[in-house]
Amino acid sequence: MKHFIKSIAKVFASLLLWSTTISNADACTSFLIGKKASADGSAFITYNQDDYGMFGRLNYLPAGKHAAGTMRKIIDGDTNHYHGEIPEAPYTYAVMGYINEHQVGITETTFGGRSELADTNGIIDYVSLMTIALQRSRTAREAIEVMTSLVQKYGYASEGESFSIADPNEVWIMEMIGKGPQEKGAVWVAVRIPDDCIACHANQSRIHQFNLHDKKNVIYSKDVISFARKRGYFSGKDAEFSFADAYAPADFSAIRYCETRVWSFYNKWVEGMDKYLDYVDGKHIGKAAPMPLYFKPKQLLSLHDVMNSMRDHYEGTPFDITKDAGAGPYNAPYRPTPLAWEYNGKKYFNERPISTQQTAGTYVIQLRNYLPNAIGGIVWYGNDDPNMIAYTPIYCSASQAPACYDPKEANDVTFSWNSAFWVENWVSNMTYPRYSQLYPSVKAAQQELEQAYSNQQAEVENKAKLLLAQDPARAKAYLTDYSIQCANQMMQRWKKLGEYLIVKYNDQAIKPEKDGKFELTPDGLGKAVERPGFDENYRKTIVKETGNKYLVP
Repeated sequence: MKHFIKSIAKVFASLLLWSTTISNADACTSFLIGKKASADGSAFITYNQDDYGMFGRLNYLPAGKHAAGTMRKIIDGDTNHYHGEIPEAPYTYAVMGYINEHQVGITETTFGGRSELADTNGIIDYVSLMTIALQRSRTAREAIEVMTSLVQKYGYASEGESFSIADPNEVWIMEMIGKGPQEKGAVWVAVRIPDDCIACHANQSRIHQFNLHDKKNVIYSKDVISFARKRGYFSGKDAEFSFADAYAPADFSAIRYCETRVWSFYNKWVEGMDKYLDYVDGKHIGKAAPMPLYFKPKQLLSLHDVMNSMRDHYEGTPFDITKDAGAGPYNAPYRPTPLAWEYNGKKYFNERPISTQQTAGTYVIQLRNYLPNAIGGIVWYGNDDPNMIAYTPIYCSASQAPACYDPKEANDVTFSWNSAFWVENWVSNMTYPRYSQLYPSVKAAQQELEQAYSNQQAEVENKAKLLLAQDPARAKAYLTDYSIQCANQMMQRWKKLGEYLIVKYNDQAIKPEKDGKFELTPDGLGKAVERPGFDENYRKTIVKETGNKYLVP
């Protein structure tokens, strides 16, 4: 998740003087929903894991006991680079993706921050940091302690990160950046999101001023302010200190590519977000006030509200990308990479929405304090752009990941019909070029599956509770089998969906249907296809571009 923005920065550097901007991918997005901000008392954190060329898989790490002296190799989660070794914990908890058996979840977005603060000597990269914390923590607060202690002792080998850290009772944002190659450790601040509030981060630091005296809800490194003073990043009063301004000063890319995504999430659920339009357009840096870290929503969010928010493309906002020429003849909310491009000596950009084709894995992590851990924690998972997949439930107590989410024979350059990543990408890449025609069928399949899983949930969990009281191992086996069953059901449905799409819309025509079947002539052949051509808006675009070139005389 660190490669994409580098090309962008090169394009814009001379124009915008981005000496202190994010240098990683304008990639991931994470939502946070407190337990009193949700419709059913769940806490949620989410994660769109974005990067071009990335292969998505759901990793499972079993619990383990480790003999004294056992060492753990630290392999960078982005680059596969070996950083070193640290002592293993005596006991590690089971982890499914980014949730553990105790209903602790951790997700992230990279903001990069000041490039000189990257520690080339550090051992713990951000992916390893998340994984180790999940293996060693029973609560969100414990995870914060584990993460901050590890980087202090072994050094932090990544750029600036925003972490969502949650358990069934508490939801936190923690932001962290290194101290450069000359100093081990990191500076950081963690803020608890109130239970009745929602928050979001998307590749730009979101913690500005924070309460230095609220020890219950705010935790920070002892030198978070003094270090900024020492490096010349801050000179005001302590109470005026802004983590974001000191360590990740905003530029056009940070605002328009990142904070606009945050705004779009809030805009769905918070009244009065228009007043921040001057801020998120990226053209009023230093003049328009940034958005607060969190808001109280106008209504309680359901599981499906959270899922659908992950599918956002700025529809119905000033940043809507389905209405201009870039959307093509089929109103696609997708744009080719890179974000920045040139024409006639001038520099332009594409909007960067929450939902994007570069997603390798998408997570909605649900945490419930009114259920036993084995049942209460679920990662709702998909292997592609959230707009193009159906989220399937994988319980945190499952003892293995579904094979389709962790295929042994598939990777980023090896296709397999057993891989959810490749099957879901097969469908989505058929859909992108003719979005308005094909997407309704994708959405219907998506809603069909997600509603089925929701309808089954109470029955499944009631049975699991009975089993848990009798035999915890049987309950976990049951939830494992159910999680695998859901994933397999999705795979079957998605293969059928792909087959349907290629028949229905073959050769840019549309085969007629009746009662769910393709229509035939009395002689047994397919009925004549429909040929709708371009819609009125795109016809107008063509005539405007070409004048009378195609006018019939």
